[in-house]
Amino acid sequence: MTNEAMAPSSTARPIVALAMGDPAGISPELTAMLLALPETHEAARLTVFGDRRILEKGAREAGVTLDLDYVSADAPRAPAGSRPVFVDLANCAPETVQRGEATLAGGTFATQNFRAALEMAHRGEADAVCFTPFNKKAMRYAYEGYDDEIRFVVDVTGFRGKVREFNVLEKVWNARVTSHIPLKAVSDHLSVEAILAEVDLTHRCLAQSGIERPRIAVAGLNPHAGDGGSFGMEEIDIIEPAVAAAKSKGFDVEGPFPADTVFLRALNEGYHAVLTMYHDQGQIAMKMMGFDKGVTMMGGLPFPLCTPAHGTAYDIAGTGKADIGATREAFRLAVRMANQQRQLRVAAE
Repeated sequence: MTNEAMAPSSTARPIVALAMGDPAGISPELTAMLLALPETHEAARLTVFGDRRILEKGAREAGVTLDLDYVSADAPRAPAGSRPVFVDLANCAPETVQRGEATLAGGTFATQNFRAALEMAHRGEADAVCFTPFNKKAMRYAYEGYDDEIRFVVDVTGFRGKVREFNVLEKVWNARVTSHIPLKAVSDHLSVEAILAEVDLTHRCLAQSGIERPRIAVAGLNPHAGDGGSFGMEEIDIIEPAVAAAKSKGFDVEGPFPADTVFLRALNEGYHAVLTMYHDQGQIAMKMMGFDKGVTMMGGLPFPLCTPAHGTAYDIAGTGKADIGATREAFRLAVRMANQQRQLRVAAE
């Protein structure tokens, strides 16, 4: 995608709230690298939450120079303009960071930044939220009961609608019916209603990203999509009726297809998304196709929420080897979805 395709006119640039992630990994470097890109400033107005000392250390390690407006946490601030606004929460002294380790200090830093960005969007002051990678172990140290980002978002914003995690590459998205549950429990969590709800949410999120006629391929659960019932009945009893119900509601959806070929089919036949039945059924394929460009998007919220799909990369933190690809793609998707939502609101007025 070109910069021109991503950036609207200067007066219409969306506001993106960006939270710095785990300070012991590559998040400081990625944040600095994203802020140093001219296309970032051209595409959106940014407000960034973190610690200035951590950001500047990340910039030195990444070899980039930053041009930001720095403000303290309690200072009144106007919306970001041509330069990003960095809100210095002063919440993590660099000498306390244990590089390459998940710690309470790191989790506290990340949760505070994330909370500030979410609250900004929840108040209607930001059109989208992005964050550089968190470490879930560190987040659990800092926030009791932290299961995943969706749980934290719901706790902070009070949102009670359906939220689902999507993995996104340029050519195909991955949605899933079940997510962070044991594999042995997947079948019990499948139903016609659950699959139909995911088709609906996937269609809406694809449309919000600018795809006019979303096409969705649905994976089976069992080997060879059950092979006519030889390897399981979920396809016949649940998935096929769900696909039929989705078609009757006007969705462009096909399946169930064998999971070992459904992504090839999607790429070759122009499907925009694959709906899988469980977490690794889609994650393995997506990360094989584009680990350095994959994006995780939380769909269903009132605002786009995007992050790189990879983790904190503790093993290369501070070495200058961090790859900006997925972080840049996450930002681009958030901007694109924010612009689309804005256009829909204007059209409805």
